[in-house]
Amino acid sequence: MIEYARSLVGRAIEYYTCFISYSSQDQAFAERLYADLQNKGVRCWFAPEDMKTGDVIRDQIDQSIRLYDKLLLVLSEHSVQSNWVRFEVEAALDKEREGKPPVLFPVRLDDAVLTSSTSWAAHIQRSRHITDFSMWKQHDDYQRALTRLLHDLQPEKPSKEE
Repeated sequence: MIEYARSLVGRAIEYYTCFISYSSQDQAFAERLYADLQNKGVRCWFAPEDMKTGDVIRDQIDQSIRLYDKLLLVLSEHSVQSNWVRFEVEAALDKEREGKPPVLFPVRLDDAVLTSSTSWAAHIQRSRHITDFSMWKQHDDYQRALTRLLHDLQPEKPSKEE
């Protein structure tokens, strides 16, 4: 509703909304990405911030994936082995199969997805462009990758003919 209200006052939606999927072992990166996206105006669902005491985790995650436009998938040696991440990826792919535009936006912290034999990770490696955040601890490299991601998260502008 907030995004819709903005558009009523002449300010178009600047970015898609995002659900961040990651392994808890990549918490430091996920927190940095979440904070930077929020600071740039990207509304995100992030479990440590958005889960409420008593929420049924799987139900809340499933509902949030359905509500948010994009699933930012943080790929790492840890996440390609995570059953939670696999569940979240499958939910995003189901959403795409329902006719939604691409939902899955993968970023990688290392090369694990490039060599993984895990079926869902291998599928993503073969079928998606994956933004490289492997140098995320280096300020300039991180900023370049973040700028690319922010560009990709902008909705396409309708053509003047529409």
